[in-house]
Amino acid sequence: MDIPATVREMAAAARQAARTLGSLSRGVKDQVLLRLADLLQEHKGTLEAENAKDVAKAKADGHPAAFIDRLTLSDKVMAAMIQGLREVAALPDPVGEVVKMWRRPNGLWVGRMRIPLGVIGFIYESRPNVTVDAAALCLKSGNAIILKGGKEALHSNLALARLMQQALEEFRLPPAAVQVIPSVAREATLELLRQDELVDLIIPRGGEGLIRFVAEHSRIPVLKHYKGVCHIFVDASADLDLAETVCFNAKVQRPGVCNAMETLLVHQEIAPAFIPRMHARFREAGVELRGCPLTQKLDPQVKPAAESDWGQEFLDLILAVRVVPDLDAALEHIARYSSNHTEAILTRDYDHAQRFLREVDSSVVLVNASTRFNDGGELGLGAEIGISTSKLHAFGPMGLEELTTTKFIVYGNGQVRT
Repeated sequence: MDIPATVREMAAAARQAARTLGSLSRGVKDQVLLRLADLLQEHKGTLEAENAKDVAKAKADGHPAAFIDRLTLSDKVMAAMIQGLREVAALPDPVGEVVKMWRRPNGLWVGRMRIPLGVIGFIYESRPNVTVDAAALCLKSGNAIILKGGKEALHSNLALARLMQQALEEFRLPPAAVQVIPSVAREATLELLRQDELVDLIIPRGGEGLIRFVAEHSRIPVLKHYKGVCHIFVDASADLDLAETVCFNAKVQRPGVCNAMETLLVHQEIAPAFIPRMHARFREAGVELRGCPLTQKLDPQVKPAAESDWGQEFLDLILAVRVVPDLDAALEHIARYSSNHTEAILTRDYDHAQRFLREVDSSVVLVNASTRFNDGGELGLGAEIGISTSKLHAFGPMGLEELTTTKFIVYGNGQVRT
């Protein structure tokens, strides 16, 4: 395979396909998604056979059980993929929506209309179900997509791509609207990142190493999400029962994800009452606690926290805990160590809550709720292609609207500029 030529040809075909997708009606797009859902069910055996090849290779290569679990197209994962396609089909179509209009003194009507971004390059790691999720969101929002998955899921991704292209062709749409690069070589990724005249946005989804590699080498704008160093601040006025429930959920419910709490900040006024009870519950769940000197005084079993722990995404049952003197100190700590992903305040003080919402510079900021809600489905977007911690052009979970931009539209009746 001539990798550079193949990737360039795929990008050119995607650009052409994007022109068709941008003008499709919602009805056609929804029919394609529903047909794909049916095809996944009809070809379940074939998909499982191709996936088994990937799983066998991953086991032979010594990948851990958690990795194998993410890679496997189990009955549960297949059912979720099929249901996800039907849910995306049911979502409102953002393309063509006029979001605002105003009248100028000369009589012109000026507005903004939602349009697709164009061609999305999506670079991701082992989970093959992400292939379908990303393609569905791009199709519904009128974007063509070029997918570059991890080498461990190549057979699965190619099999899924064939079904997606079959669904497109059945409705006489260009199959190049959804393409999977058929190479595991790093050269293929680098070539995709050079297609700045054909690809409009790169979305990497995976570990920090992958995202930094993409950001370093891309000529195309990159939507970045390096890591999730998420904080909860328990204010002096917090309801301690509520705080205990929320903090436990944020750390323990699923510790290996980007919206799990990694640092707990506790106001010094309530620390003596809150820390012992909270830590006892954490220990029952197997959480390792690393704390500041004040935290250690209140709980001598806590390990001393190193400086590196404050900015660490543990992705495990490990938690850094710091006692702070006031809201100002909590805000200062978050400003220094946060990854701009998700932060929460637990408080009954309205002014403190509002100040926290205004001043914390993260993609999702919550009051009296778990950080685990930074998720497209949980926030009512229906689905997401990823979470952006950069601000251009989206900040936070990216659903259908975030896969569009707006153009200006103008209605006149013969106006000329003087």
